[in-house]
Amino acid sequence: MNAALRELSDQIDQATQRLLDTARIITEPDLRAPSQLAGWTRAHVLAHVARNADAMRNVLVGVRTGQDRPGYASAEAREAGIEQDAARPARELTADLPDSAMALRTVARQLPGDGWQVPVRMLDPGARFPAAQLLTRRLVEVELHHTDLGAGYGPADWPAAFAAMELGEPMASWRRDRLSQPAAAGRPRVRRVTCVARPCARVATSRSRGIIAPPKSASRFGSRSARRLCYGDAGAAFNSTVAEPDSKPGAVAVSFAVPAASAARTIARAIP
Repeated sequence: MNAALRELSDQIDQATQRLLDTARIITEPDLRAPSQLAGWTRAHVLAHVARNADAMRNVLVGVRTGQDRPGYASAEAREAGIEQDAARPARELTADLPDSAMALRTVARQLPGDGWQVPVRMLDPGARFPAAQLLTRRLVEVELHHTDLGAGYGPADWPAAFAAMELGEPMASWRRDRLSQPAAAGRPRVRRVTCVARPCARVATSRSRGIIAPPKSASRFGSRSARRLCYGDAGAAFNSTVAEPDSKPGAVAVSFAVPAASAARTIARAIP
C-alpha cells in the first residue's frame, strides 16, 4: 500500500469511527425510523454499510488469491442481505459495523502493491475499475451514508479533504445530492463537551471490537500513533474531533457532541 492509499485508509478509519459513534447512540425505536434515503430506515443504512464492507473485502480476497470475484453474488442478493440484516436488533447491528470494517481494513492493509491495479467489479455484470478505487468508494459510502442517517451528521461535518476530494461519477453526483438535502428534522439536541485523555492501548482482532485498556507506558505512543482509530466504543459520543494539545505532549484532546441529557457525563476517550 503506497502513501496515497494509506492516507485514504486513514481517512476511512476516521470516518468509520465517526459513524460508529453516531450509530451507538441511536435507540431501537429511532433505528426503525425513516432515514434520508427513500424506502430505507436507519437500520437499512447501517446494514448496507456493513455488507458493503464485506463485499469489498470479498473483492480484495479474490485479488489476493487470483480469483475473479465480484463483491456481491447478484443485485438481488445484495438487496436481500440488506433487508435481512436491517431486521436485526440494534445491539447486533452496531456490533456488525466495526467487525466488518476491521475485517476489510485488515485485508486491504495486507494486499500486495501490484494487487491494487487489478481490475475488479462489485456486481456481475458490472463496470470494472482498478482495485485502488475501492478505498475511495468505501470512504464515499461511509461519509454519505453517515449523513443519510439523519442523526446529527451532515455535509457541514465532512472533513475538508472529503468535501474537496475529486470524485468520479456516480460518486460526485451522490455527494452533490447530499448537499441539496434539507437538514433532518427532530434530530437529537447536542451540547459540546471537551476533555483531555492520555492515549490508551488497544486490543483487537480482525473480527472484534476495540477493547480499551490503560497502557503500561504512555511514552510509547507518539503523536501519529495517538491519532489512529480503534473502532472502539465511545459511549454516548458522536461527531468527535481529535487534536493533540500543545500543553500536554502525548495527550489527545477529544471533543464530543453528546445528547444534551448526557452532557453532565464526562467522556474520556483515547485513540491509539
